[in-house]
Amino acid sequence: MTKQVIVTPSGERLVVLPESDYDALVEAAEDAADIAAVAGFEERLAKGEEELVPTAMVDRMLNGENPLRVWREYRGLTATALAEKAGIAQSYVSQIETGRRDGTVETYRRLAEALGVSIDDLV
Repeated sequence: MTKQVIVTPSGERLVVLPESDYDALVEAAEDAADIAAVAGFEERLAKGEEELVPTAMVDRMLNGENPLRVWREYRGLTATALAEKAGIAQSYVSQIETGRRDGTVETYRRLAEALGVSIDDLV
């Protein structure tokens, strides 16, 4: 790596280097950030703070299916069982899943807790 040091009139030292060297430094920093992110995820996964989900489940949500329904079915719950676990009416769960009704923050908090996910996973 070649560099040139320039000192400004105020005494600040600036380093000039070839673009290819700069690009290599950026790539190395990005690689280090990616490695740290993966290590952090693996640590949270080992602690049970993260989980891996099947691609088919993610595809369903990306294709516009209601996340509440996808998570409920993934957890193997009926709408009635989820409603009981969350302490809300089964009809309310169904209305949220079909988009006929919006849930409150408190409702989503209860549903998320019952499903073992974050509210962000449901909205």
